[in-house]
Formats: sequence, C-alpha cells, structure tokens
Amino acid sequence: MEPSVVTVLVGKGLGSGVVFRDGGLVLTNQHVVGDARTVQLALADGSRVDARVVGTDVVTDLAVLRAERTDLPVAQFRTELPQPGETVLAMGSPLGLMNTVTAGIISGVGREIPGSATQSRALVDLLQTDAPISPGNSGGALVDASGRVVGINDAYLPPSTGAVSIGFAIPSATALDVADDLLDDGRVTHPYLGVAVDRLTPQIAQALNTGTDRGVLVRDVVAGDPAAKAGLRPGDVITAFGGERVPTVESFLGALRGVEPGDSVELTLLRNGKQQTAKLTVGAAEQ
Repeated sequence: MEPSVVTVLVGKGLGSGVVFRDGGLVLTNQHVVGDARTVQLALADGSRVDARVVGTDVVTDLAVLRAERTDLPVAQFRTELPQPGETVLAMGSPLGLMNTVTAGIISGVGREIPGSATQSRALVDLLQTDAPISPGNSGGALVDASGRVVGINDAYLPPSTGAVSIGFAIPSATALDVADDLLDDGRVTHPYLGVAVDRLTPQIAQALNTGTDRGVLVRDVVAGDPAAKAGLRPGDVITAFGGERVPTVESFLGALRGVEPGDSVELTLLRNGKQQTAKLTVGAAEQ
C-alpha cells in the first residue's frame, strides 16, 4: 500500500496523495494544490516526479493530478462505508515525515464540520477517525485492515478547539465519483438552489419569533434562480429538506449534496412564526 501513497510538494508547502488509477493518476485535496497548475511528487522510493493538476473541486476539497510517470503502483479502493469501530490506518507525510503510518478506528460516519473549524469551507458527509492526522497528511490514504483505501484524509480539529484525536476523511466513493467528473469534464457540477444560508442563532430566532433555533436562516436569495422561483425570501428559516430535518448549516449542505440537478425537492420553512412548504427544482452550479 505504501508505494501508492505519495508526498505532494507545492512551493514551500506539502501534502499527500494516493495513486488511484493506472497512468499515474493521483487523488489529493484541493487545499493542498491551491491554484498551482504543476506540482512535484515525492515517491516512496525517494525519487521525485513532476505532475500536472488535471482539475480541482473546492466544494468537496478534492483534486486530481497526472504524474509524468505512468507506472506508479495503484492503490485498491473500498467504496462501501466503513463501520464505527473498524480499525484504520492513516498514511501520508505529516509535517514532511514521509511514509508515516498512524493507527486508530472509525469513530463515526456522515460527520459535518463547520468552516470555522477548518478555517475554510464547511465539510459534510465525512468519516471521523481517531487515527492521528496532522498537517501534511491531507490528501493521504485512510485504509482498512485489508489495506484498502476507505477515505482520503482531509482535515483535523486542532487541540486549540479542545479536540483530542479528531480527524476527518472523504469517503472513497465520493472521492472516486468526483475524480471521474474531473477527468471527464475538468469540473464538477453541483446541485444549486440560489440561496445563501447562515446559522440560526438563539438571538436571531427570538427576533424572528421562530419558536426554535434548529434550522438555517435564509440570508439572501438570487433573483430568477430556483429558491426565488419557489418564493423563498431573506429572513425565512428552513427547518427541513425533503422531509429530513436540517438543524444546522452543515446538515443543510449535506442534504443538498444528496440531490441532483433537475430533482424536485420540498423545503419546510418558517416565515413570521408560521410553517410553510416550498417546492422547487434543483438547479446546477459549475465551479
């Protein structure tokens, strides 16, 4: 497994990556490569090879690279979700220490972390692990006891948040689907409603007389887009998406990720303290 995990060198920074397909194709995180168009890969045998950034997706924090060497060993992936309690190994280059392996378990699945915790964007539908993940591990492999990749290491909660051994990985099924889109089209099309949402604080909930602070606040609606056509307005509070409660921004984003452009969905919302429903057709947003 180790020869399939590489170190991604970008300027003065670094991360990790996983060879996922023949032809020198490597998966890593978007935040590892940033705006770079070319990077360098340090391989397990100590050699280095140049690679081109094929495409990136900010929403899922994934990127695909194509190495100039086409004979890199390919990792085996497992697309079924692991179960809490399963043993896993995190592989990568934390703090530049190449070929590092740390052990832990799957602590949970379907996790959400707000952008404030990662100092970037909100992340949803993640695997949670207590296998130590540090800077430089991003983009590396989270593997099961059989050596199959179950996730791409993505983020960790630093000790300053009060967290102890809480790391996150993107499930393999998500990573491979996004990689296919990037290889086919160079971009990923995501579901889009044309609505900006914020956290519903107790203070805002009281001011709006919602009777609950479990939901997301509609901050803005784009004229002519699906949410506006369905009658949503700034100040509305969305409490359910397709019949499933969405008490947080992260759960709302996770529900949105689960639909496709063209799907019809029903939103439950509160306006002036009264419950309403709105039906809309999901649009498409291209990065």
